Amino acid sequence: MLSNPLIATVFIFALIALGEVISIVSRARIPMLLTAMIGYLVLVWTGIFPKDIMDKSTFAALGAVLIGPAITHMGTMIPFSLLKSQYKAVFIALGGVIVSGILILAVVTLVFDYPTAVAGVGPISGGIVALLITNEKLSEIGLSSLVVIPALVVAFQGVLGMPLAGNFMRRYAIKIQEGMDEGTFIPMMPENDEAAATTTRRHPIMESTTIKLFTVFVGAAIGVALGELTSIHYSLWCLAIGVIGAKTGLLEPKSLEKANAFTLTMIGIIFVVIGTMADVTPSQVLHNLPSIILILVIGTAGIALGGFIVSKLVKWHPYKGMPVALTALFGFPADFLLCEEVSRSTARNEKEEKLIFNELLTPMLIGGFTTVTVASVIIAGILVQTI
Repeated sequence: MLSNPLIATVFIFALIALGEVISIVSRARIPMLLTAMIGYLVLVWTGIFPKDIMDKSTFAALGAVLIGPAITHMGTMIPFSLLKSQYKAVFIALGGVIVSGILILAVVTLVFDYPTAVAGVGPISGGIVALLITNEKLSEIGLSSLVVIPALVVAFQGVLGMPLAGNFMRRYAIKIQEGMDEGTFIPMMPENDEAAATTTRRHPIMESTTIKLFTVFVGAAIGVALGELTSIHYSLWCLAIGVIGAKTGLLEPKSLEKANAFTLTMIGIIFVVIGTMADVTPSQVLHNLPSIILILVIGTAGIALGGFIVSKLVKWHPYKGMPVALTALFGFPADFLLCEEVSRSTARNEKEEKLIFNELLTPMLIGGFTTVTVASVIIAGILVQTI
């Protein structure tokens, strides 16, 4: 029965829906993505789900195609004027991964060895690309036994990172509410500016939902092509194209939402994220558990500490800055989902939800791209050469 693509998709989709329900009931204390990821592992390990259920579903293949358009869409959500103020988010994100890397190299090297430490540094400060760089080097020098470490770090880093970041974000959302009540809160993007940014007169053809969707895909395709032609990762190109496209009017702000395609896009990408854990087995977890736990704990603490220190230096509230640093542990789309969940669960009305969401989203996205897309790749690329 589960060999049917639609039925397999529905069973995986059920985990995501369950995670959404739990997130709503728990007021975002238990993130949706976390529930879906753990539920998937348990069901595969117990044999309830076949190991190839994700392949049978084929929905993850669609999700892989939609990553570029989703990142381009995210770019259209970031007003160009705000990017000038986000250098603090970049500093905070970098501070987190630098402190984390130093602590892991110092502590894990003493407890285990240097190659084990290096196997965890790149992946915990980023994601899949850093994992691939690290695994390729480990296999090349005959340390294939350590390959499971970066894979498991990437698989489980969100288990610590998402709840911790969500907790800080909820506390900051409460600070925002207190500022609203006292009349001291100044939104990053005032409502009148947002209205002006989204009411630009457009040609009637561009109002077609099909054309809106097409333009986003064209922008994403250009970003992917540029990523293949240059040494810059395609996600950065897609983000830049989204920002510039919205600024010049070639792309409409919140393009996928206005094309009625954003929810399906996010579901497809969540399938991809869950599928990255398909090859993780219980025996792999148990054998490497001590080193993995140490890397995860030291790494998470280092990222939070680095985020706290730099937040103080750049005069951001730690509850705002520390989640930005912690995006290294989960990146996109979890950073967007957390912003959505926290703003929805803490807001007292729709207007307040929108203000909280706008305040959280931009620094979280910038932090995620700084760590996962750029810093982790650089760190992994440099450190693997030292083994």
